[in-house]
Amino acid sequence: MPAYDANNPFAKILRGEFPCYKVYEDDHTLAFLDIMPRCPGHTLVIPKAPARNILDIAAEDFAHVARTSHRIARAAMTAFAADGLTVQQFSEHAGGQVVFHLHMHVMPRHDGVALLPPASRKEDAKVLEENAAKLAAALK
Repeated sequence: MPAYDANNPFAKILRGEFPCYKVYEDDHTLAFLDIMPRCPGHTLVIPKAPARNILDIAAEDFAHVARTSHRIARAAMTAFAADGLTVQQFSEHAGGQVVFHLHMHVMPRHDGVALLPPASRKEDAKVLEENAAKLAAALK
C-alpha cells in the first residue's frame, strides 16, 4: 500500500492551510461539511492521526472516528429532520477512495430523495454556513 501523503487536502485542513465548514472537533477527530455534498448536511469525519484509510489506521484512532461519526449521525438526524442515514467509508482506488486521508461520510437521508452523484456540484457557501450552524447547534 502506498505511504500516507501529508499534503492531501484533509491534512491541509487539519493544519489550517485549507478552510472548512467545521461542525465538531475534539482531540482526536474533526468533522466538517463536504463542499460537494450528495445531500444537505453531508459531513466528513476524519482522524487527526495521519492515516491513509481503514487499512492503515490504528484501531484506537479508528474508534475515535467511529465515536465521532456516531455523534454526528445522531445530531444530523435532528438537525435535518432526516428519515435515515447513509454512513460510508471508502478505502483505496478500487474501493472508491478519492482523498487518501481516512474519512467517514455521514449523510442524513429523506424517504424518496436520491443522493446526488459524487462530486457533481459545489454547494453555495451560504448554504454550507447555514448547514454547519444547524448541525453544530444540534450537537450541543
